[in-house]
Amino acid sequence: MEIIVGAILTQNVSWKNVEKSIERIKASGFMDMDTLISMDDEVLHDFIRSTGYYRQKAGRLKELLKFIKENYGNIENMVFDTNLREKLLAIKGIGKETADSILLYALDLPYFVVDAYTFRIFRRIGIIEESNKVKYEDIREMVEKSLGKNVNDLKEFHALLVALGKDHCKKVPVCEGCPLYSICQRKI
Repeated sequence: MEIIVGAILTQNVSWKNVEKSIERIKASGFMDMDTLISMDDEVLHDFIRSTGYYRQKAGRLKELLKFIKENYGNIENMVFDTNLREKLLAIKGIGKETADSILLYALDLPYFVVDAYTFRIFRRIGIIEESNKVKYEDIREMVEKSLGKNVNDLKEFHALLVALGKDHCKKVPVCEGCPLYSICQRKI
């Protein structure tokens, strides 16, 4: 449940702000699908205010949880739906990164998550072009083809990219000590 909530709340905000909201919800004992669905909007807004766009995110979260409850009963039953990704993407406010985060981290299904760190790192080391023509799906499929469909490998690779992005491959790069410095095409 935390991963699903986090996948919605982390849209356009740093994870630190999401953690605050998740901790508040957990500490209050409200990290439950039925509770979150039925929670008064203003109360939910207060819990997730630190994530920005909290009204919009509250609506998206409730829509996603209602979808899960109405179609699967619980989160665990979602893994048996072979069209789940397409169904998630059809929910307003659920994009590819959010859907793939839910599939990979909440459901242990083999979908690689392509985030801003992935784009930035892949551009800087020359795996993809600098242009905006590179598509999310192209990168996702390339990584999945390269690594295979092993969920643990996909999670580990994504986690390594996130760590590299946070520590070194920031918008303004911190090249000193970067493990990819020797192959980086954007050295400073």
